[in-house]
Amino acid sequence: MELGSILQFLENRSILVTGATGFLAKIFTEKILRVQPNVKKLYLLLRAADSKSAMLRFNTEVMSKDLFRILKEKWGGNLNPLISQKVIVVAGDITCDNLGVKDSYLLEEMSKEIDVVVNLAATTNFDERYDVAIGINTFGAKHVLDFAKNCAKLKVLVHVSTAFVSGEMEGLIKEDPYKLGETLNGTSGLDIDTEKNVVEETLNQLRAENSSEESIKSAMKNLGIQRARKYGWPNTYVFTKAMGEMLLGHLKDNIPLVIIRPTIVTSTYKEPFPGWVEGVRTIDSLALGYGKGKITCFLGDPKTIIDVIPADMVVNAIVVAMVAHANQPNESIYHVGSSVSNPVEFTWLQDYGFQYFTKHPWINKDGKPVIVGKVTVLSTMDSFRRYMAVHYLLPLKVRFVHKKCTHTIQ
Repeated sequence: MELGSILQFLENRSILVTGATGFLAKIFTEKILRVQPNVKKLYLLLRAADSKSAMLRFNTEVMSKDLFRILKEKWGGNLNPLISQKVIVVAGDITCDNLGVKDSYLLEEMSKEIDVVVNLAATTNFDERYDVAIGINTFGAKHVLDFAKNCAKLKVLVHVSTAFVSGEMEGLIKEDPYKLGETLNGTSGLDIDTEKNVVEETLNQLRAENSSEESIKSAMKNLGIQRARKYGWPNTYVFTKAMGEMLLGHLKDNIPLVIIRPTIVTSTYKEPFPGWVEGVRTIDSLALGYGKGKITCFLGDPKTIIDVIPADMVVNAIVVAMVAHANQPNESIYHVGSSVSNPVEFTWLQDYGFQYFTKHPWINKDGKPVIVGKVTVLSTMDSFRRYMAVHYLLPLKVRFVHKKCTHTIQ
């Protein structure tokens, strides 16, 4: 697809972006404003009680980020007028009907003007509370679809999911939709309304027992993992994402629907500049732990392919798919990853980490650099048990015996 045709499509379009303070949503917003400032409107939905608090969140959690540095350099003093003209910050909540938008005039305007809906709202915590995850990832997707159906000029709905909704961690994953009630392990009986009822009944029971908020939180986390594994998914995140896809496919009617399934999303590769990332994400936690000297060994196959994809490439895929499938009343699914065309072996990450943190060591709280060594990769459970026994279990036993002998002598 030619760049010119993409820019032409974006011109004078009104786009709704949900989860506007999220990682990918910020990159998407910056991309649109940078490459096509003649976009008509960007409606940015974020969770807030009212428009004032929504605008505060937008200014502090979106526009203040270094991500927008290139845009600020390009527009200078004209950036604020551009934002005021093109961006409408919307207070809402996708766990509610009408996306939680309380302003009836704004709601009517959006239903008349919006051409494209991009659903980027999600909770990505693997062990999120089940009530929270099912509210956002599953029924939130349904609320976005319901809203999209009421948009008179809608060209396409893009829903960003995850490549691991299938639970597969190796081999080719088919770009197939999920049928309502389909499970990974063949267990029958998955019903999304029943899952919602399970959540509500469990919450009611816990509250009737006067359980503490901490106990309720723990119970909801455990419930999510239990329900996910019952039907073959490894965690609450991918399970609730899969159910969200099921609802979209089942209820879409004639809405043009595109589902984007990225793999492990990392920092930007090129746009607006290399290396921008926010927060500690999936694979970032390993890099951080290693740099701080916390990770010295790792259990896994050294030849394992780590399927990572830069965030700006994901956003580019969203934009291209959005344009390619406008006005096509079908469901299209795309996996966005790197393992086929540009596979990254785990050992490469091991070497890259060692090289980087050797040249640029982490400075600890005492102001001293952390010296890292090469991570020991343990490819079998037996080697893992031996490593743990020698490096941790044996020293603990020696320490315990020494302490016991000292106490006896005293």
